[in-house]
Amino acid sequence: MDHADARLSFVAAAIGEPSRSRMLCCLLDGHARTSTELAAVAGIGGPTASAHLLRMKEAGLLQLIVQGRHRYYRLASPEVGRALEALLVVSNHDAPPFRPSTPRHLQSARSCYDHLAGEWGVAWHDRLLAMKWLQPAAGGNDYLLGDAGREALAELGLGTTMQGRRRFAYPCLDWSMRRPHLGGALGAALLDLGVRRGWLRRQLDGRALTVTVKGHRDLDRLFGVSLG
Repeated sequence: MDHADARLSFVAAAIGEPSRSRMLCCLLDGHARTSTELAAVAGIGGPTASAHLLRMKEAGLLQLIVQGRHRYYRLASPEVGRALEALLVVSNHDAPPFRPSTPRHLQSARSCYDHLAGEWGVAWHDRLLAMKWLQPAAGGNDYLLGDAGREALAELGLGTTMQGRRRFAYPCLDWSMRRPHLGGALGAALLDLGVRRGWLRRQLDGRALTVTVKGHRDLDRLFGVSLG
């Protein structure tokens, strides 16, 4: 493993087994999945899938995310995704699309503990990063507030000292989209802001949220978040 060619052979062998290749291609859409879901994709049993996933994790192809009782797998880095896409071009196949099975009223917008989840939560999270309001903390899994974010949150009436003992902001893996929405004190503050300003309305039968007409307009105007 001290030589590049030996390392390449190790990684290529981890990719080359058909069941492992199917699992990797399934993860190319950027969504995380459980070992049970990946076993079904590969058409193999749970213990065999676990062994394959461990092999790919050791090869640096996969990252394991533990969130409460749930364990998810996703590609370890964008570089892994680009390498797999290049191999798919060579093999002349396209990556399969992700098709969530979550009930529609929960998939669109819902509360995850006390922050916004679902399609709208993921889109809001992505926009905060794109606008550089948030930036990943070095060597961790949390977000720091950028200068633009500090000014914008002050204009929205949200203090930047809301953290206390609670984590300020971090990516919380969304169980329906399998991509991150925003967790932490900031995520809770933004959900509360959305409810107070009438952007979001809580439904009476559970965690589902409705994005109001005002919410569509203001979330697009203030954050560039628009889902049609």
